[in-house]
Amino acid sequence: MELFEKFKKNDGLRRFAVLLVILLVLYLIRDIISLILLTFILTYLITRVVSVLNKWIKLPKKILAIMLYILIVVFMYFSITIYVPRLINQTFSMVESVINFYQNPKTDNSLVEWLSKKISFSEITDQLKSGAKMLVTYVTSVGSMGMTFLMSFILSFFFCLEENWVKDFSKSFLTSKIGCFSQDVAYLGKKFINTFGVVLEAQFLIALVNTALTTIGLSLMGFPQLLSLALMIFIFSLIPVAGVIISCIPLALIGYTVGGIQDVVYVLIMIAVIHMFESYFLNPKLMSSKTDLPVFYIFIILMFSEHFFGVWGLVIGIPVFVFLLDLLDVKSSDRQKLPKLPLPKN
Repeated sequence: MELFEKFKKNDGLRRFAVLLVILLVLYLIRDIISLILLTFILTYLITRVVSVLNKWIKLPKKILAIMLYILIVVFMYFSITIYVPRLINQTFSMVESVINFYQNPKTDNSLVEWLSKKISFSEITDQLKSGAKMLVTYVTSVGSMGMTFLMSFILSFFFCLEENWVKDFSKSFLTSKIGCFSQDVAYLGKKFINTFGVVLEAQFLIALVNTALTTIGLSLMGFPQLLSLALMIFIFSLIPVAGVIISCIPLALIGYTVGGIQDVVYVLIMIAVIHMFESYFLNPKLMSSKTDLPVFYIFIILMFSEHFFGVWGLVIGIPVFVFLLDLLDVKSSDRQKLPKLPLPKN
């Protein structure tokens, strides 16, 4: 009994034990982890949008939430009926144009000849076949993922509609017979929202800005199939740092088919400029200093998180790591940065 009392008084050890219990529960329900993550992401982002709108539009949050969900449903309807077929057609056209260019180059290009000597077209075809098989497996899982998204969408809607009621009901656990456990869960939940949620929100905003700027640059260079490219860039931009490098490869290949080596150089310069804008303006504005991680650590985290959590790990790996740093009270020293021009004051 005395040992248990000492355990209760030790905040750090007790919260660590509660965290292990939560991780065990998440492991036991790992089959629906996608539902949990999607529900949290949708709920957090939409409640943030509603809070921002409430500051500008003096309407009750419930009405704003209902209006926002109606807009999302309308957008999803037009996306499924109009933009998804166009996106599929643009994607197939883009892949077909790249294959036709490398199979039958219009000009006598020494680089294409060198590549054809080093890499036979049959090898490329084999790789495309294996990639097509992988694509088929992903397409077959679209139905289950769509159902998961629908359930997450409905759950987030009811949370936003009954936010105050949900919070008040949850607070009743703090004074119950499991009050000590509930208080530690509330503490960890608050930490999780203040770190994971903020970093996730910043990643989402940065991805939107990167997609908009890159798509504008590609349109000025005369790139085709911009809708398909914009979706690809947005998905890659959700991956911190590594997404920029990954997106360089397909964009450079497509740029070479459009305008040769000159467009490849333009694409690389454009991505470098956008990445500098992200690193020295967006990140300091949107993220706190504690989320400023060395690139080496970012790549190591992404490698491990992708290994253990799959594609989800690339998106949530950095936010989860930042949450653990905040939980362990790890303070990183300020690193030396390149000098920046003074920004105008508002």
